[in-house]
Amino acid sequence: MNRPVSWSWRRALAMFCFAWLAADPSLAQDPRATAAQAGARDWLVLVDRGDAQASWNAAGKKFRAALSLPKWADALLKERGPRGAMKSRTAVKTGFQKTIPGVSDGDYALVSYATSFADNAQGHESLTLEHEADGKWRVIGYFVR
Repeated sequence: MNRPVSWSWRRALAMFCFAWLAADPSLAQDPRATAAQAGARDWLVLVDRGDAQASWNAAGKKFRAALSLPKWADALLKERGPRGAMKSRTAVKTGFQKTIPGVSDGDYALVSYATSFADNAQGHESLTLEHEADGKWRVIGYFVR
């Protein structure tokens, strides 16, 4: 079978690009970032459906100690309610810190999202998560605008 030269060239280029992407570890996401983002997304699913009880239960110890369930339910309604349903969410940045002002040193992740809501197409969400003793990343802070 005689294939045109352009097909062979395209195939070789595609194979080269695939090998380059697979071999460059700087293009792979940090596994800690993947885990922190997964923790944030799992918690945001509860927030998106307005489930104050479940999101409070799933939050980290510092979140629950700082904010009672009734206060969280009120804040969730006031802050998320006017924005409408979440339409799309894209992780913008994930960073890690050992210190955060006002709390004890620990293993913290800061995850930022560009979020489109029904009534706020250019929203932004920032979450602070703590890597707790059981190995899970849990939300200890949430800010939406």
